[in-house]
Amino acid sequence: MFDMRPYRNNNDRRNNLSAYNPFREMDAFERNFFNDPFDSWFDHSALASFKTDIKDNGDSYTLEADLPGFDKKDIHLDVNGDTLTIHAERKAEQEEKDDKNNYVRCERSFGSYSRQFDLSSVDADHMKATYDNGVLKLEMPKKALPDSARHIEIE
Repeated sequence: MFDMRPYRNNNDRRNNLSAYNPFREMDAFERNFFNDPFDSWFDHSALASFKTDIKDNGDSYTLEADLPGFDKKDIHLDVNGDTLTIHAERKAEQEEKDDKNNYVRCERSFGSYSRQFDLSSVDADHMKATYDNGVLKLEMPKKALPDSARHIEIE
């Protein structure tokens, strides 16, 4: 592969327009019927992944991933073969107590986010990563392509 593209998320059916499901309307009805009506404002699909921008700089790629609210220690970058996995995990707790030390409000938020990218055209040994103001930035140099033009002698 000569372009760096994220792997397709199999759970995202909007990207696969050719998949026909005759029970789609019934599934949607069932989901909406049993869901909490007061929770409908929240986009649960946003929890499944995070947004990234990939820029081709000619001799390298720059990947920027929006991961606001994470500590740097909670973001993990793993390369396995030609696959980069970005994994981030969030654990947050808020407590408010009254003067008698009783809970007035207690909120907990946990989430795990993960995406994979194809690195077949990237020199993974020389990648560099920074994390600043909620944005993970990866500088990824391209692999040197062999000279495709050559002369072959006839024997």
